[in-house]
Order: sequence, then C-alpha cells, then structure tokens
Amino acid sequence: MTKRALLVWILLVSLNASAQERYPKDAFRPPLDIPLILAGTFGELRSNHFHAGIDIKTQQRQGLPVYAIGDGTITRIKVSLYGYGKVLYVAHPNGYTSVYGHLQKFGPEIEEFVKKIQYEKKAYEIEVFPDYGELKLEKGQVIAYTGNTGGSSGPHLHFEIRSSITEKPTNPLLYGLEVRDATNPVLEKLYVYPLSNGAQVNKSNAKVELNFSKQKDGTFLADKATALGTIGVGFKGFDRQDMAANKNGIYSVELKVNGQTYTEYDFETFSFGESRYINTMVDYDHYGKYRQKIQQCFLTPGNRLSIYNVLKNDGKITITEGLSYSIELLLKDLEGNLTKAIIPIEGKKEEVKIKKEISKTDTYVIAKKPNNYDLGAAKVYFPANTFYKDFYIDLKKDNDTVTIHNSRVPAHRNFTITFDTSKYSKEDRKKLFIARLDKKLKPRYASTYKRGATFTTRTRNLGTYTLAKDTTAPKIRAKNFKEKQWLNNYSYLSLTISDDLSGINTYSATLNGEWILMEYESKRNTITYNFDDKILDQKQCELVVIVTDNVGNSTTFTSTFFRK
Repeated sequence: MTKRALLVWILLVSLNASAQERYPKDAFRPPLDIPLILAGTFGELRSNHFHAGIDIKTQQRQGLPVYAIGDGTITRIKVSLYGYGKVLYVAHPNGYTSVYGHLQKFGPEIEEFVKKIQYEKKAYEIEVFPDYGELKLEKGQVIAYTGNTGGSSGPHLHFEIRSSITEKPTNPLLYGLEVRDATNPVLEKLYVYPLSNGAQVNKSNAKVELNFSKQKDGTFLADKATALGTIGVGFKGFDRQDMAANKNGIYSVELKVNGQTYTEYDFETFSFGESRYINTMVDYDHYGKYRQKIQQCFLTPGNRLSIYNVLKNDGKITITEGLSYSIELLLKDLEGNLTKAIIPIEGKKEEVKIKKEISKTDTYVIAKKPNNYDLGAAKVYFPANTFYKDFYIDLKKDNDTVTIHNSRVPAHRNFTITFDTSKYSKEDRKKLFIARLDKKLKPRYASTYKRGATFTTRTRNLGTYTLAKDTTAPKIRAKNFKEKQWLNNYSYLSLTISDDLSGINTYSATLNGEWILMEYESKRNTITYNFDDKILDQKQCELVVIVTDNVGNSTTFTSTFFRK
C-alpha cells in the first residue's frame, strides 16, 4: 500500500467511526442533579437557525443549581434581554467549552463579579471576557441557578458543548449524558417534489403529499405513486424522548433508492456561520404559508450546509418510464430508535392535470447581483446574494407604505429600506419611525437610523413597511409597593414598564440619587431591584425611574418609601 493510499484509508476509517466513539464519555458530569428530560434537542429546526444545544426541563421551576460539568475557567459572561439571557461560557482543559443559558442568576462569586461590572458601567446588559484563570471552577461546583431569562419561553436550562478552538457546537448527548429514550421518531407527512422541467408526480408538476399507513412490521408504506423525470422527497416529523411530550428534532435522516443511499445527514455538529442556510433545507414557501417545516432530502439553490455525510446526485432521483423504484426514508435518534417509510414509485408518463402555480411580476431578481428599486415612498436595496435563488418579486407602493413581496421567501443577508421624510416638519420627524406591519396590520418598530430627513432600516424580513408616529410616553407603575410604605421585610422592589407603540429603548433608576441595578424582564414588562445590592443609610428613600421609548418619549416615576 502506498503512503497516499494509506492516508486515504486512515481518513475513511476515521470518518466512518461512529460519532459516539469520537467524544469523551466520562469527562463530564450532567449540568443538573435532576433526571435529564429534554424540551429541545441539538440541531432542532428553529426560526432561521439550527438549535445549538439541548434544552433541559427544570420541572417548571426556576432556581435549580447548575453545576460545572468539569474543571475549567470562565471565559465569557453575558447578560442580555434577548438570546440566551444570562449565560456562562466555561473552557475546559480537554479542548471543549460548555455553555449555560437562560440563567436566573450566577453563583455567589460570579454574581459579585458581574454586579461590580454592572454598577461600574451603570448597565444591566453587559458582556465580559474574564482573563483565562481569573474565575476558575471545579467539576461539580455550583456556578448558577436555572431561570427563564432572554428569549426563553419557559423555565429551562439551555446547555451546549462547543469546540474551544473552532467554536463549533456539538451534540451534548454524544458526551455520555443520560437521557432516557426508547421512543421512535414520528413521521407526520410525506411529500414528493417534481424538480426537473417536465417532471411529474401523480399527474402533477407541483409537490404532492402522499398518504401512508403503518404495516405489521412497524414500517410505514406510502401509497404507490407514478412519476417521471427528476424528483425529490421531503417530510415533516419530530422526535420524542421518554417522559416528555415535546416535539423535538430528529438526529439522523437517510434516503435510499433501490437500496442505494442518496442522502444521509445528521446533527452531530455544525457551524454557527452556516446555520442560517437552514432556510434552503426546509420548504420555505410551505413554511411561509402554513408555519410547518418540511425537511427536503435534496439540495436546493444556495444550500451550503456541511451536515451531509452522503449526497448522490444532490439527493435528487431520476425516474425513468417503465421502471419501478423503492424509496426508503429512515429517521433515527441517537439511541438508534428507527422509523422507516417505504415509497413505491412507478415510472410512468401521464397527462399533467395539476400544474404548479408560478406567480410572475414585472420584476425579476437575480440573486447573485445587487438590486435597487425606487418605490416612491421608499427605496429598497438588496445587496448581491441577499436571496438564495432568482425569483419574481412583488413590489407595491402606497403613500408612506411599501410592500416588499411576502414572508414566503427567505433573505440570507440584510437589505436596506430608505424613506424620505422631507415632507414632514422637524418636530414631526422626531416622533416618526419605520415600522413593519404584522398580520393584523399593527406597526412593529424596525430599528430606524435617522440622518436628517432620511430614515433607514436594515432587515432580513420581507413584508409591508410604513412610517408610523409615536407621541405617547411609556407607562410606569409600582408593582409590589405603595407610596410612603414601610418596606422593612421586602427583599426587592418591582415595577411594571410598558410602551404601546415604538417600544422601550432605555430605562434607568436611582435610589437617593445613586444609580441602582434594575433587572429587566421584557416578557413580563417588569424591572426589579434587589435590596441586597446596596446598604441603605437612610430611612426615607427616594426612588426615581426614567423610561424612554424608541422615538424619545420619556416618563419619570418618583416614589418615597421607608426602610430601616
């Protein structure tokens, strides 16, 4: 064997090694001391991205201790209103980094470290990168408590394991974490897509949903279909772990044609830089209409995902007249639980009776080129490669409103919308902002950059945009206390803040003239001050809270209370 052949053989052996064998099984302990039941799995299909970790249920509670999974040092701490909320990043000596998100609060030493910085910067939202070794941790040390901060929709722990070198996340279940799972993935719907010119399925050149039924051996058999030309297969499904009803993501998908693998991909790892290409993997037009994610087992234009282990003919199947085909769809989880569907196809040419609808307009977008459009009320600029493929775009204008196609086409890059507001007075312009209209035609604030009479927003969301005016100041009210109340037994102060249109931009609070940290929970519209943060040296306390919205309307709340 030549040296080159030996290297190729070694590479093939390493690639064929199972994912479970490539990761340490006994290096880490679980991040929680309760049974691990998942509300979300790694690689799960989310809005514009794959889920980069696992979501561990916390028994519908907050405040459970979170443990360091191994010895290490904290390399990053972030406190944000969105995303992961309060999150810790811990680097371990074996080359991995663990991530703990949506935390209620940090462990005592870390909490003190963070609050010192928050008070120095007079800001709730911060991001810090401690020096390596500055905040060392031991395996099993309590580093935080579970919560519901950031973009979380319910109490849970978001947990990741990444490569410290590449920062690529890997499936945490590959590291020996014990999650009970004897449940097969669930297949909900099956689809076949005609892809080439003249291709057809069941007398249709539009995608066709196939009925299927469960057989005695546990497999699913689809109704026999006729087809001709190049076709592709798509499906809608989910996975479940034991002891949970959550519809989680499927780990592995394989498509076979007459016993030969055409497509095989799994969610062992991916890079954050490619995650948005999820929009090329799902049938986005279907998602825009029905909010259902169909996974397409074939490549579409713009797909640059690295999750594929096997791709024959880009996962596309050529059907020849007079031949028969057996297509197998295999859905697996990490424990090897398998759901199998068989799709029998007969190569047959028939009269096409159902034709795919193609909406044509006067404007055709070439995705690889920049495109600039003047819609009167606003100008729209699409940089090159904003979209994944060429298409007819629907552009409409009406006074101060422009409609840029619809939500059934994904944008990969930000594009720019620019409004000329010179017809408005300077005073009126102060209260104007660019808004995107939702399905109920309610204006939603879009980050608006103002330069004189020119208003600009950058977005990836197609839809209807307009100019909106906000002249109403935010509202502030005390939540757990009253004016001139004695608060000796209180551990915290809580207020409700809200804005009816442009949204809250900033808030600040002082107590007896000194800045205090108010933790903002945007899901509940509350800000909270913990009395442990500072020692009050006055019995009579003066609280001042100022809240400003996105166009500068401001409200000041003052209150006096007493505390020994």
